[in-house]
Amino acid sequence: MHGRPRKAVKPEEEAASAAKAAKLRSLQSQFMANHHNKIYSKEAVDLSTKLLEINPEAYTAWNYRKLAVEDSLSRIESDPDLVKTILDEELRVVESALRQNFKSYGAWHHRKWVLSKGHSSVGNELKLLDKFQRLDTRNFHAWNYRRFVVELTNRSEQDELQYTDDMIGSDFSNYSAWHNRSVLLSSLLARKVDGFLPNEKIPDEYKLVHDAIFTDEDDQSGWFYHLWLLDQTVNVETPLLTSTWPSHGSCINLSAGCLNDSFSESGSFPLILYFGQPVGGVSSSTVTIDTELKGNEDLVWEPVSKKNSQVSCVWVARLKYMSSEPSCREEYKVKVRVGNSPGIVSSRGCNISGPYEFIFTAHVHDTLEESQEGIVSWTDGFDIWDAESKDLNSLVNLDQSNAQMDSKWRQEAIAGEIDLFRELSDSKIGKLTLARLLVAKALISDDAVKGVHYSEILELYKDLMALDSSHYQYYKDEHSVALLHKVTSSTEDLSGHLFRYRNVNNSVCLRLNNLSLSRIASVEKLLFVQMLDLSHNELHSTEGLEAMQLLSCLNLSHNRIRSFSALDSLRHLKQLRVLNVSHNHIGAHSVDTTRYLCSSPLSNSEWTQGEVRSQMPSVVTKYWDAYLVLRDLNLKQLDITGNVIAGAEFSSFVLQVVPKLVWLDGKKLEI
Repeated sequence: MHGRPRKAVKPEEEAASAAKAAKLRSLQSQFMANHHNKIYSKEAVDLSTKLLEINPEAYTAWNYRKLAVEDSLSRIESDPDLVKTILDEELRVVESALRQNFKSYGAWHHRKWVLSKGHSSVGNELKLLDKFQRLDTRNFHAWNYRRFVVELTNRSEQDELQYTDDMIGSDFSNYSAWHNRSVLLSSLLARKVDGFLPNEKIPDEYKLVHDAIFTDEDDQSGWFYHLWLLDQTVNVETPLLTSTWPSHGSCINLSAGCLNDSFSESGSFPLILYFGQPVGGVSSSTVTIDTELKGNEDLVWEPVSKKNSQVSCVWVARLKYMSSEPSCREEYKVKVRVGNSPGIVSSRGCNISGPYEFIFTAHVHDTLEESQEGIVSWTDGFDIWDAESKDLNSLVNLDQSNAQMDSKWRQEAIAGEIDLFRELSDSKIGKLTLARLLVAKALISDDAVKGVHYSEILELYKDLMALDSSHYQYYKDEHSVALLHKVTSSTEDLSGHLFRYRNVNNSVCLRLNNLSLSRIASVEKLLFVQMLDLSHNELHSTEGLEAMQLLSCLNLSHNRIRSFSALDSLRHLKQLRVLNVSHNHIGAHSVDTTRYLCSSPLSNSEWTQGEVRSQMPSVVTKYWDAYLVLRDLNLKQLDITGNVIAGAEFSSFVLQVVPKLVWLDGKKLEI
């Protein structure tokens, strides 16, 4: 374990092990008889002691001793001396067991249980821990127990921080000490204790970890702590409103006649809020709307999240713009204030930084246009977008979050680290750390220097993919993230991938095809996109696309998607009408449902019993992952050719699940 080689077992050791096993089986048989018969005599308890001396991992024996202690305590009157004698014996047994196996989960948990009774000396526990931690300074059980004991004392976090200083000073390779330091500092920085302001303390911590990294470059302990420090430097505790749709100052066109806009539906359009971290509490009381559009007094905000969680980065409400009352107004100002009253809180318990305000214009016109029933082509009908177009500048706000954070000290800290780590850029870990630092700098820098950073970052990840094949996929994913950050770093870069699709009301199309992407990122800057071409990439999943609530057309052909489960995020895209997943690997790697208690999730879903079985029960069970995705979509066009799953049976199944489908695999269906 941890790089320490195993020693060959000697014959005499094998014989001793066999004798120990025989004794253990005999003790276990007697012990289980006592346990089942609830015998808690001194002889029975002593037997459990002998068992635990041989096998400290015998969980049942530890639980038996808890029952025996409770039984003994119930038989004596409130005599503190007797109680202390009983509990001290338990502590002695635990200590003996730990000397046999210092990493025994059961022993450490039992010691916590004894201490929770409140009759033991916490001071003695710290002394004992000092002994144990000298024997194994990195043992995480002891460190976890230490945090538990410290919570029971008046010992300050600053004192414990000094203890980590001492432990790290004697051994830079102490993972557990570095981790405990991060736990303590997280608390002190969050509470902004005197002397622990982030802009003052974090730069000092960088100096400390440099000693470890440059003393032994191959030891990973310091590198992990450095990564944690970088996270503290870039991220802020309070959640930020990263982007919105519509964006501030934009003008959106809505049709009062036929609802043909790809983002409008039933006389309403979506308002999208994207936060830098998952938040809850978004409601009509924490987000206020000031507009002359009628019927929007109490908007219902819904999180875009998995498993119906009430915490999410993305929140959506639908704003009504059609009314039964006649109106000659064609243009409406809409002012949205986010966080005007308290209530929006991150999953960490931090209130939103704000309030924020954005204003946009909704232009309602009465042009009657026929809805589009033709097939959507991904090869023609596109017009190139002018990089200087005012439309683009009004749609995109690429730097909304930077102004909201105190970035000066962050930039200075990261710049210093970059200069330092260029000296280690010949090693794998040095290249990786330099790439991460450059990404961090680019995320909080001005437009003028972002492109330069990303070019170097992409080269670093290319080098790492060539140098370290065992972690190729990780570097590939990070390369994809950096590339998408680069594409969205400026309107000039982004405009090179933007088009207007004439055949669907001049919809905004973003083409990110043939980029070797393996992961999706930067979606917070793409909320305005209505058509997205991700074909000819190396994607395994659509995770992240759920934020792009305006998407009506999506091309995922020629990727590496292996199942419909990888498309689960698409269930949240209520506007999606066109989906191309042709030439993937769907069906080539089926899920082995024989390993599970239920053959599919449908087997344990009460609401599906009548509906599913009345249609095509065996086929739906066979294609359960496709059913769970497709049933929530309102598709008009679907392409699945070139997948193992494609065929007459699956096509028939699709027609049952998606009744409004008009085009399947390029052919118009007879309705």
